[in-house]
Amino acid sequence: MPKPSSEPFEVACPCCTAVLKVDPATRAVISHVAPIKPKTFADFEAAAKAMRDQEGRKESIFRQAVDAEKNKADLLEKKFQEAIKKAKETPDEGPRIRDFDLD
Repeated sequence: MPKPSSEPFEVACPCCTAVLKVDPATRAVISHVAPIKPKTFADFEAAAKAMRDQEGRKESIFRQAVDAEKNKADLLEKKFQEAIKKAKETPDEGPRIRDFDLD
């Protein structure tokens, strides 16, 4: 069996691909090197355009939410009326037998 080395070794994190240097004796992380993240946008103009587009999408989603909230009461009332209609059409089968009634 090979003798364990006392030299620290490097391990790549499977989640973020950071490099961790681990001490084998204490099994503790000695150092951490974060991965280099690529730039999202090549220049400032592209970033500004993306922000403007995102603001437009936010406004659209907000308007849809406001419209849905305005129609919410009518929708709930229609669902309630439909449930009442279905309950009247379905006859009641009599008293239900519960598990503890059988004891």
